[in-house]
Amino acid sequence: MYFTSVDSPLGPLLLTAGPDGALTSLSVPGQKGGRTVQDDWRHDPAPFRAAREQLAAYFAGDLEEFRLELRAEGTPFRTRVWDALDAVPYGATTTYGEIAARAGAARAAVRAVGGAIGANPLLIVRPCHRVIGADGSLTGYAGGLERKVRLLTLEGAMEGAMAGRPAGARRKAADLGVQEPGPQGPGA
Repeated sequence: MYFTSVDSPLGPLLLTAGPDGALTSLSVPGQKGGRTVQDDWRHDPAPFRAAREQLAAYFAGDLEEFRLELRAEGTPFRTRVWDALDAVPYGATTTYGEIAARAGAARAAVRAVGGAIGANPLLIVRPCHRVIGADGSLTGYAGGLERKVRLLTLEGAMEGAMAGRPAGARRKAADLGVQEPGPQGPGA
C-alpha cells in the first residue's frame, strides 16, 4: 500500500493507493473510521500526482468532476450505494432516500444506505458530502459537519441545502458559520 499526504483547506488529506496506483482511500484528520498510516505502507507521492492536481483544482473551484481510478472494497450493496454517490453532480444535493432508490434498495433501507455512505473510504472524490436529510438537514458526515458545510459551500450547494429547512436546522447551520441565503432577484 502506498500513501501520501496532501494539504487542503480541510486540513491534511491522507491518500492511499494500491500497487496499481488506483486510489483506495482519502481520509481527513479525525475522520470517523478514517485510515491511519500503517508500518508496512510505503510513503511515495508519485502514484498520487493526478489526485494531488485534481484536488488542488477542485479546491480552487476549477474542477467539478474527478477523473481518477478509484478502487474501494465493499459489499455488493455498498458498491451500489457508492456508485449512486458517484452520480450526484457537483453543486447538487440528494437525500438518503434518493440514493436508496438509485442503488435499487427500498426507501425503508435508508439506515443501511446511511451506513454504506458512512463507510465510504474516498471522501471528497466520492461525494458523500452531497447527501442531506429528507427535511433538508445536513445530517452527519464522517469527516465532520463543519467540513461538509465547507465542501457544499465551495460547490455552491449550501443555498439549495438550506432551502425549506426547519428553523432549528437553520440555527444549527448558523452555529457552524453558514449564513442563511438572502433574497434573490431584482431589487434584492
